[in-house]
Amino acid sequence: MLTGQLKTKVDAISDAFWSGGIANPLEVMEQITYLLFVMLIDPDNGRSLAIALFETEEDLRKGDEVLNSMSPSRDDTGRRTSVETYEVAVDVRI
Repeated sequence: MLTGQLKTKVDAISDAFWSGGIANPLEVMEQITYLLFVMLIDPDNGRSLAIALFETEEDLRKGDEVLNSMSPSRDDTGRRTSVETYEVAVDVRI
């Protein structure tokens, strides 16, 4: 459950999307072809980490473009601070 400062930041991000014409960020995410998308939140430090797995280089390029367009421009909502690319070395599913 999100509380306190982190909930305030998450709410501010949602408000930024609304004011930018994005009513539902999940609809924007549906434009991306991805194998897996996970958002990890550290409520104690007010940080988050998104992990997206793409099947092809083209999917990665399009996904990066869509995610960049979603980045709020307001200072109080957070922003993408880095983008790093890795290749999957091991994939274990239970």
